[in-house]
Amino acid sequence: MAYRLRPDKPFTAEFVAVAEQQLSKAVRYLADKPDGEHTAIHDARKRFKRVRALYRLIQPDAKEFRSRENTRIGDMARSLSAVRDATALVETVYYLAGQSTLPEEQAALAFARDALSKRRDEIAKHQEDLPARMATAVIICHEAIDALHGLSLDDRPEKTANRLAKVWKKQRLQALAAIKECEGNAHAEAFHELRKSGQTYWMHLALLRDIWPSAMRAKQAEAKSLVDLLGHEHDLSVLSGLVNESPDLFGDSDTLARLLAAIIARQQALRKEALPIAQSVFSDSAATESKLVALLWKHAAS
Repeated sequence: MAYRLRPDKPFTAEFVAVAEQQLSKAVRYLADKPDGEHTAIHDARKRFKRVRALYRLIQPDAKEFRSRENTRIGDMARSLSAVRDATALVETVYYLAGQSTLPEEQAALAFARDALSKRRDEIAKHQEDLPARMATAVIICHEAIDALHGLSLDDRPEKTANRLAKVWKKQRLQALAAIKECEGNAHAEAFHELRKSGQTYWMHLALLRDIWPSAMRAKQAEAKSLVDLLGHEHDLSVLSGLVNESPDLFGDSDTLARLLAAIIARQQALRKEALPIAQSVFSDSAATESKLVALLWKHAAS
């Protein structure tokens, strides 16, 4: 089953089926580890993000369920994150190196790459309990699947459409607030909030794409472009934070200065590129778009 909610089917059944499919895929990654532990964790965490985005859609009518299950899945994902997060920093330096043409900067990035690779390996060495944590995560996934079968929602198209419209409008308003914050202060947390809004929007567009396939696909592609840019921006913010916290890890003062210069320059370029895309992605009125989503859902459901 694809990651989508079909409007011509009972909503609760569709919702449960999509969530169960994503959680079951996560179970298979974590249990079978086809490409190794760390790839399995990375793939499972992507499924967890999809499930959490899905659960947002029922917030107005299932606050307790959404809060409980969102916490369950979020805590589980964080319990598996240490090595993957360390690996992401190594990948970020590779990304920076691909953007650089200056020999001195390349040398600083090569030093940082080696230092971060050693750091990742050291973290992995102290993760002897990772297989046990993965096994625990499998159990928690099954518990989350069991919890789905106790969910009861009003499946009437009118009620479902109103629920979706409320969530859609709230998410869009959060995105607009994040854009305004980015335009005004341009601090890392504002861009992180914008990235999260774009990511949720992209997933919601995928889930509801059947109500207006051509428009939803176009919006989804634009939102994905924004999320990818801001993903790199966020990774650079995390790297910058580690450099400031542990400068001794990154060599002498010249190496450190070149590394920070590369991070800041690329971060500024990404922010400059991302803002116009974000303004385009979220250009339609939140109220108008949420009403349209409700109208399209009701029409498709009937």
